[in-house]
Amino acid sequence: MIKFLPIGGAREIGANSYYLQIDGRGILLDCGIHPRKKGIDSLPLFDLLENYPLDFVIVSHAHQDHIGALPFLIKKFPHVIIYTTPYTKELMSVTLHNAVNILKKEITEEENISFFTHEKIDLLVRSIRDYDYNEEFELLGLNSSGKLKGCFYDAGHILGSAMVMINANDRKIFYTGDMNLSKQSIEVRADIESLNNVDILIMESTYGDTDTKLTGNWESESNRFISELNKIITRGGSVLIPVFALGKMQEMLMLINEAIKSGKLTDAEIYTGGIGREISNIYDRFRYVVRRKNPETELKQILQSNLNEISDYNYYKKNPGFVLASSGMMLEGTSSYQLAQFWLKQKDFGIFGVGYVDPSTPGYKIMNAKKNDALKFNGDRQVNIECDINRFYFSAHANRDSLIKFAKKLEPETVILVHGGESAQNWLGYNLLTYMPGVKLYSAELGREIILGD
Repeated sequence: MIKFLPIGGAREIGANSYYLQIDGRGILLDCGIHPRKKGIDSLPLFDLLENYPLDFVIVSHAHQDHIGALPFLIKKFPHVIIYTTPYTKELMSVTLHNAVNILKKEITEEENISFFTHEKIDLLVRSIRDYDYNEEFELLGLNSSGKLKGCFYDAGHILGSAMVMINANDRKIFYTGDMNLSKQSIEVRADIESLNNVDILIMESTYGDTDTKLTGNWESESNRFISELNKIITRGGSVLIPVFALGKMQEMLMLINEAIKSGKLTDAEIYTGGIGREISNIYDRFRYVVRRKNPETELKQILQSNLNEISDYNYYKKNPGFVLASSGMMLEGTSSYQLAQFWLKQKDFGIFGVGYVDPSTPGYKIMNAKKNDALKFNGDRQVNIECDINRFYFSAHANRDSLIKFAKKLEPETVILVHGGESAQNWLGYNLLTYMPGVKLYSAELGREIILGD
């Protein structure tokens, strides 16, 4: 019998974690934290697993909303075995150590997490079993009756990102994680050519409620992006580009560098900082062993100034440039949020959004405003917008039309929609049923068990 239980990431994006029970063995698909919540509240609902066996965790990629809760899970289930790709394993070491520093500022004394240390992270990462793309592996644990096999496929989302096929007694269960079906500046599209019929498809739905015309074509958006960057730089301003330190920073850095080298973009200073630089080094190290558009270009060879060394933001007036700062959603306390407070008041400057922004974040508020609007922050504090604000769609996720085509290609008996808001899942679900009338469709709901039969 197969059971499915979402303990996070159901009808929302964040704390992604999905439990599968297959013939008495338990598998957790991802184990993330919620970017908009603090401390213990940001975790998946681990208490829901108390009456279930848990043997394995399969990690799709190294974004915090998919891995950030792993140390808490290991404390509760110390015997669990973790599987991922070797590239995600390397990235996890950097991002989980960074999470230690962040969470220790957020956790209260009552929520003691003394077990969550850098030493524990080192132990956790060393224990991970890693397998390359297209390399079949067996999930072996204390209870190994019956064979469970897995195989990772390149998801095209970020370095190391993987879709996973689980084969259980001739039943094929496929989890997409975060997948992308079009090329970026570095990553190429998901590797789906060899995939065909599956029984159960667990599929992300991030852009289910976004018109495909708005999710953008990478090449055409690049041209528009470069044109707008030139406008700001030629008038002496700087551009703030909020990015995720993992994935989006590397993609935008490569895009800007190639545009400057080709003469399409005015040469100006590029500012980066934080763990994004460490992550770029990992991208460089594996550039010849993964599917990558331009392996000959090393990110570390691109001339960059350290934004963390600039305390007086007026520096950006005297030295115009492109500022790649995290977080991508401009969460309070992050570099991009602090810079944005200064940027909004500068008439020659610009803030350019380049990725997904959760509707409840400061980034969403800023990116949906325009010049001369008044924005409120932290209660009643008001800022009048003087800079340009522009939104670009450089998606690292599949658009909704591509998701439908992908589902049709796999011809599943059952589809479970995860990693998307309620309206995203509603649109995608309605259209999946239109194009695949015989499919059994579920919209994942937090804490609601789905029994999928034998």
